[in-house]
Amino acid sequence: MILTTTIDNFVLRSTTIEDCPLILRFIQELADYEKLSHEVVATAEILEETLFGATAYAEVFIGEFNSQPVGYALFFHNFSTFTGRPGIYLEDIYVRPEMRGKGFGKSMLSYIAKLAVERNCSRVEWSVLDWNEPSIQFYRSIGAIPMNGWTVQRLHGGALRSFANEFNCS
Repeated sequence: MILTTTIDNFVLRSTTIEDCPLILRFIQELADYEKLSHEVVATAEILEETLFGATAYAEVFIGEFNSQPVGYALFFHNFSTFTGRPGIYLEDIYVRPEMRGKGFGKSMLSYIAKLAVERNCSRVEWSVLDWNEPSIQFYRSIGAIPMNGWTVQRLHGGALRSFANEFNCS
């Protein structure tokens, strides 16, 4: 899929397994921006398996300006028991710093909203670091609201393995 946008020379395109090194570079750039580089353990090989293997766990598209990749979005479906319908969880949306302010991120996010509507999803959700004021202001400008009263919980690494070992079955 290649979609032309209303922004001159800016297109969205679906990814293939050959894009895994590029996707990884974008992940690393985003992690650098978020001051979380130390948490990136993904490799191109892991992305090949998890994005393009027997089970594709997420979808990715690339934003290109003048045929050059300038950003990406990675998302997957979640489910709301309250609405009885799927949603889209936006794990990453990233535009290279020198390309920001041109409408590329807004175009990519509006495409995800369009997918959500087409797929009969009840919502699109994502997390944003509390210090990232430019992003927070942008999200407010498009109508996104904070989920006050909710905090993200994470079980990972050794704690995940340890707790998994507590499961007993007969």
